[in-house]
Amino acid sequence: MKKILSIVLITFMGTALFAQDANKIVGVWITQDNDGKVSIAQDSEGKYNGTVVWMKDSLDVHGKPVLDSKNSDKKLRDRPVVGINLLEGFKYDESCSKWVDGRIYDPKSGKTYKSLVRLDEDPNKLLVKGFVGLSFIGREVVWIREK
Repeated sequence: MKKILSIVLITFMGTALFAQDANKIVGVWITQDNDGKVSIAQDSEGKYNGTVVWMKDSLDVHGKPVLDSKNSDKKLRDRPVVGINLLEGFKYDESCSKWVDGRIYDPKSGKTYKSLVRLDEDPNKLLVKGFVGLSFIGREVVWIREK
């Protein structure tokens, strides 16, 4: 009986530590140009997504919300950029301490890229990489955790 309880306790503790590491990206992050904020949260399927919650220039010259006008899907071009999912579908890979298999959307170009994210040695810096094809080829930017 003690052996079974020990196994259950070890399994529970391992799962709790895994979840704790995986949730380290949850929060609000300031984008690389200090012109936007993205809120990262875990969804009901356990995946991590990031929603634009603020933009420095969120209104156009007419005082209306900036729209997702460059989206390749014409049906989505009338939606405001604030509120869209910029990051979608990330899952935590414990073996490399990265969030992988996600996508990042660039509203400035209307393009979506494969993506991975990882925390820097400083846990208040998030390294966000978008790429086409292989992950070692691409562009990486640094987001700063909002305090």
